[in-house]
Amino acid sequence: MKKLIYLDYASTTPVDQQVLKEMKNYFTIKGTFGNPSSSLHPFGINAKNAIENARINISNIIGSKKEEIIFTSSATESINLAIKGIAFNYLNFKNKNIITSLMEHQAVLETCNFIKRLGIKIIYIKNSHIGKINVNTLEKKITNGTILVSIMHINNEIGIINDINQIGYICKKKNIFFHVDATQSVGKYLFNLKNMNIDLLSFSAHKFYGPKGIGVLYIKNNKKKINLLPLIHGGGQENGLRSGTLAIHQIIGMSTALKISNSIIKQEKKRITFLKKKLWNGIKNIPGIYLNGNFKNSSPYIINIGFKNIFNKILILEMKNIAISTSSACNSNKYHLSYVLKSLGLNDKLIQSSIRISFGKFTTEKEIDYTVEKFNLIINKIRKKY
Repeated sequence: MKKLIYLDYASTTPVDQQVLKEMKNYFTIKGTFGNPSSSLHPFGINAKNAIENARINISNIIGSKKEEIIFTSSATESINLAIKGIAFNYLNFKNKNIITSLMEHQAVLETCNFIKRLGIKIIYIKNSHIGKINVNTLEKKITNGTILVSIMHINNEIGIINDINQIGYICKKKNIFFHVDATQSVGKYLFNLKNMNIDLLSFSAHKFYGPKGIGVLYIKNNKKKINLLPLIHGGGQENGLRSGTLAIHQIIGMSTALKISNSIIKQEKKRITFLKKKLWNGIKNIPGIYLNGNFKNSSPYIINIGFKNIFNKILILEMKNIAISTSSACNSNKYHLSYVLKSLGLNDKLIQSSIRISFGKFTTEKEIDYTVEKFNLIINKIRKKY
């Protein structure tokens, strides 16, 4: 097999051909290209109708109301709006805090670092040895000054799944806002937010075969009024929370991609589970291999493994035509040691020997067979060479 094999779906996914085809209708004079804020002529009206239909489609899929969907440029922006939007209301109050974990995405951790400089305390929950949040520990950390809990559903490096239903129940009981980073789960897991105690939820289209540059922040609309202060000011689009002309083609792309992904969600999860097991069974007997996290309590779409005394960058270069990663794409340009793996208790040497493999809907059994074969050959080759 000479072709390139892509096993880095947790960083991004290719745009589905059906999605691209649909998006092409929203660029030119022959399509729906108008400014949705231009509500006095057909071009603007048609654009606005297309966006609102997309909003309805997305809300139906995740079990929300259409007015609870706010379009942003990315999950990162959604996370910033959720956390800063809440925190900015409490800057003149004393002894306020936000609770999060040590293994969140950098978008959460860096936003919290910024908030900390403004005087709001950040309480970090240490994850368990497999990377999961202990809900009892979290509940004990909640104080009278806690204004927000922000916990990811699925970890982007090791795939561990947190019990967001139980955390949501605790937050509701304590009357605290709960934000979930669902970037690695929307489009892969079924959601019905009507039955979940989640106040804010962030995700982006490029994780489920939609375009880059478009995200969503779900903001629950109920009696516990969520008053978010906007980050971007201007024309007051998106209920005044996110000003700027809406990118129709991106929104249509996201809506179409989510509809396609949701229609095959069960069979695709079953297929990916099979492929992940096949990969692990094919390499688990290689001497010096170790699994980061936990196989049972993790997403079938992500596996993080290491090979003792083998530098991960050398391994990735030797794999040549197989695209895998060392950690989150957001960290890869800096080559900082993975703070996620450090939180698991791994020493620097083991972290530098770890890689992430992630699967998607274009991954085939033949590709996994080839990858298993290549791992066995390359590990043996590196150990002989070095």
